[in-house]
Amino acid sequence: MGGTPLTALNIAAYPMEQLGPETLGAILAGGAATAAEAGVAILGGHTVEDDEPKYGMAVTGTVNPQQIVTNAGARPGDVLVLTKPIGTGILASALKKGAIDEAQIAPAVRWMTRLNAVASRAMVRAGAHAATDVTGFGLLGHANEMARASGVRLRISAKLVPIYELAREMLAIGIAPGGSRKNADEHARFTQYESGVADDIRLLFSDAQTSGGLLIAVSPDALPSLLAELHEPHALAAVIGGVETGTGIVIES
Repeated sequence: MGGTPLTALNIAAYPMEQLGPETLGAILAGGAATAAEAGVAILGGHTVEDDEPKYGMAVTGTVNPQQIVTNAGARPGDVLVLTKPIGTGILASALKKGAIDEAQIAPAVRWMTRLNAVASRAMVRAGAHAATDVTGFGLLGHANEMARASGVRLRISAKLVPIYELAREMLAIGIAPGGSRKNADEHARFTQYESGVADDIRLLFSDAQTSGGLLIAVSPDALPSLLAELHEPHALAAVIGGVETGTGIVIES
């Protein structure tokens, strides 16, 4: 939304007897490294015993009230830009099932561990009208939230959406998280697919993402300045569609 994180508290639930302090130390070290990359000072935290390990941060930051980017400002004529590829949920499921190894999922991990900071700063400077992260609801779920909040329809070209081809290979052998399949059932209510959009792509666009990118709605005039700042390795600059009058989402083949 255009904010700048400043401080954080670690929050961990952890089975110390089962996993030991070394693993917890590695988790906290990973969090500290990412916080440092984001310019965030960790002030302390809380740890509780739990049979299932969980870890996260409570973050405090600042934002200019005149530059808050919500998901409710997309306008007809805007261009849609996506900043990370789609398919991490499927790949994570494949790794858990032993269908792929850590080397194969490494490219996706590199994207998941990249901050959205570059994309956030770029969209604020470009005067983006609206944006949303792409996480557990999948691309279509979060896109529909933007469409509904803005009172518009989003038109997305399937061939322009960046995906992990390995995720599509995993779909071909029947691997997909249950959450992604539930997403797809829900998303079918508000999504119109052209006849040429393959079934696996439909499920891929509903895949629940971990640390996905941003979906940004920006005016055509501001698009060049946004694209100039969005470039690998920090963020993609994938123009995947546009905004028009109407409701819901249309996926073109």
